[in-house]
Amino acid sequence: MIVALVILLLLLAALGAPLFALIAAIALIGFTAGGQSGTAVAIEFYRLADMPALIAIPLFTLAGYLLAESEAPRRLVRLTNALFGWLPGGLAIVSVCACTLFTAFTGATGVTLVALGAVLYPALRQAQYPERFSLGLLTASGSLGLLLVPSMPLILYGVVAQQFHTTPPVAIDALFKAGLLPCLLMIVVLSIYSAWIARSLPRPARSSGREVWAAVKDAAWELPLPFVILAGIYSGRLAASEAAAATALYVLIVTVLIRREIKLPELPRVIREAMLLVGAILIVLGFSLALTNWLIDGDVPERLFGIMKAGIDSKIGFLLLLNAFLLVFGMLLEGFPAIIILVPLVLPVALHYGVDPIHLGIIFLANLQIGIFLPPVGMNIFIASARFGRPATSIIRASLPFYAILLMCVLIITYWPQLSLVFVR
Repeated sequence: MIVALVILLLLLAALGAPLFALIAAIALIGFTAGGQSGTAVAIEFYRLADMPALIAIPLFTLAGYLLAESEAPRRLVRLTNALFGWLPGGLAIVSVCACTLFTAFTGATGVTLVALGAVLYPALRQAQYPERFSLGLLTASGSLGLLLVPSMPLILYGVVAQQFHTTPPVAIDALFKAGLLPCLLMIVVLSIYSAWIARSLPRPARSSGREVWAAVKDAAWELPLPFVILAGIYSGRLAASEAAAATALYVLIVTVLIRREIKLPELPRVIREAMLLVGAILIVLGFSLALTNWLIDGDVPERLFGIMKAGIDSKIGFLLLLNAFLLVFGMLLEGFPAIIILVPLVLPVALHYGVDPIHLGIIFLANLQIGIFLPPVGMNIFIASARFGRPATSIIRASLPFYAILLMCVLIITYWPQLSLVFVR
């Protein structure tokens, strides 16, 4: 009977059944097979209301959608170009920084490609950057930012990981601190590569003081936002939920009341679109928490560890396998489902191998950042193909050098835990 149900679920997945329905079915089947009532699934949904950190997800999502609907992307590009555009590879460095910051606030890599790609790609081509380099740079940079405050995937990892009551515990603000240096590593390495590619290109003149000041004034309302969030969280003065509330309120006031780039009649539409995403996340999260409890009750992670221990007896070997595993699943699943489905399986096994749960979260998202544009079926490949009007095969070829560069960064992040933990432990 169980085998038949598993085959049926696999068939439904192949036919495109919603992810939340499959997770719910697995949880219900598991609890029923274990002699427990299906109400255990409903209880997990009720538990969502008792998670203080969860409030950060809708608030940061709303702030990201408001910024995406405003002229903030244009102002961000103008400011970074005025500050860094004169450097060797300056416009490419501007692209990396702008995409990273925008992805951090929206939590969605595809939104970054759509919103900034139309501005940055023509600018790169006009500055005589090679077409292949420009396509690859924007496709890769669109996935950066998942490790930076106020990344929603980091919050989601923390919410799921907290169900295991690890020692040391997984705090959302600790994850924010841990992601800073790994994210900066990726930005710096991509910037160095961009400067090398642009070594023979004509360098634009340094922006005049008047242009820099004009760009600063243009972005005056958005400019304090990342610094306030970073200072509040890294100093310990603001919890993640408090930072999210302050960010959402500030962005709402600026975009709707001060700049008036989002008209009041349009505000309900923007809020509705943001909350549709939040609702989808919460539905999947509620069912996944039920699935997590069933996995724990059934000692599934312990059995998985026993199987792996027979073939892998070292932490280094486990981490190497983990990287390969996450890259493949990052290619097949979007960031949110990958976190919700895989963390309950991977986290208990990683703890047995002595991996710090905070470090594991950074490894997790660093790998998913690459998997998003990993050929042949990474989601960003097809978004970039549609955005830039190029075949997917051209996007794949253009992305290969950037994939190799970021993979090197992931290996450094994986095997140098202090890079992630220096601000945490």
